[in-house]
Amino acid sequence: MENIAEILEGVKTMGIGGHIRPDGDCVGSCMALYLYVKTYYPEIQADVYLDNPKPVFGHIDCMDEIKTELDGDKEYDLFVTCDVSARDRLAIAGPYFDTAKRTACIDHHISNSGFAQVNHIRGEVSSACEVLYGLFDPEKVVRTIAVPIYTGMVHDTGVFQYSSTSPETMRIAGELMKTGFNFSKIIDESFYQKTYVQNQVMGRVLAESILLLDGKCIIGYLKKRDMEFYGVDGKDLDGIVSQLRLTAGVEVAMFIYEVETQSFKVSLRSNGNVDVSKIAVYFGGGGHMRAAGCDLQGSVYDVINNVTEQICKQFQEQEV
Repeated sequence: MENIAEILEGVKTMGIGGHIRPDGDCVGSCMALYLYVKTYYPEIQADVYLDNPKPVFGHIDCMDEIKTELDGDKEYDLFVTCDVSARDRLAIAGPYFDTAKRTACIDHHISNSGFAQVNHIRGEVSSACEVLYGLFDPEKVVRTIAVPIYTGMVHDTGVFQYSSTSPETMRIAGELMKTGFNFSKIIDESFYQKTYVQNQVMGRVLAESILLLDGKCIIGYLKKRDMEFYGVDGKDLDGIVSQLRLTAGVEVAMFIYEVETQSFKVSLRSNGNVDVSKIAVYFGGGGHMRAAGCDLQGSVYDVINNVTEQICKQFQEQEV
């Protein structure tokens, strides 16, 4: 696609969907597209489906219009996924994607092989929000649309720290800031701010973390019973793996938490020498070179051993 207008021509009904456990880039890109269509294509009846977004994204307009459950049998003229790397990662609205007359995928995951009829995937770009901005008419990106785009870019670049941050990323961020929103408040409240309990949980994971592979790999973990003790779930654990990554001498950080008995969610971060997307894809997940994730079964020790084996292989390849 050159611009979003190409897939909107003749469309009367449209669905928009994101991935399971939506992060800032997923929420931001889905809502930016929804608000753009709502503002400039009022003739299109658009619905956005997301898997119970976190309250921290409440600064984005029209969050109360998100659908978190299927709404009967529907056949959309067009269904667009944003920040979804594979069909089985699409949350909630999968049946609507399957029955839509036309489908499109807007994404930036290098692991995305293209599962829609129209695929606009740019693996070299920082975020799905940055990809989406490139499809919009920049003159039409007003404050309400700029806010979710900026939010997504902040989240997927680690506040413009990750290697995917390019001069173009910073240029776009600057253009968005010109629309007049409080960018520092968005960064603090949607990225850094934690509740007291979230800080307690992070402190516990950091205190009980372990170093492996001569200090080049750090692992933090949280069992289901511990999550129940603190009264938290997966949505409360953002930022832990990124904090682990900042440990001096560490090249790879792994954070594991138990979602069900012997079923774990694995988040991986790299400082650049290890491509964690390859490791995640090996185990059926996906992501980027420096940030990826997957789901694994077994004991916590099985998970640690299996993932660290793949990390070791990459270190050994570098030594050859």
